[in-house]
Amino acid sequence: MLLHRGLWLAGGWLLVGLVLYLSLMPSPPEPLPFPHADKLEHGIAYAALALWFCQLHPRLQARMTVLALLVAMGVAVEFMQEWSGYRYFDIRDMLANSLGVAIGYGLVHTAAGRLFVWIESALRKN
Repeated sequence: MLLHRGLWLAGGWLLVGLVLYLSLMPSPPEPLPFPHADKLEHGIAYAALALWFCQLHPRLQARMTVLALLVAMGVAVEFMQEWSGYRYFDIRDMLANSLGVAIGYGLVHTAAGRLFVWIESALRKN
């Protein structure tokens, strides 16, 4: 049980805001210097979001809702980029986002899925 669930939730929403800002800003930071690096960045961002929010929602139904909402967000962002007039629609970004969500869900079933519990436990000991 997380004692600071509200803080973790607020942090997650800040991460969502950061992902949306970076996805929709007119001049985003340059991707890492190798081909298709932006796809890796998309995957990492959405994996982190899925891992983050799935730790806060341990029930399967809630997790499936989180995952569906993250995939929907990744799809919606691509349409918003197209409509912006200064960013581009890319179906491969949607796929990278969705793959990231799946990877994040997979990580929940590893030691990484107890990261928040571990951090709170370590803080209580100090």
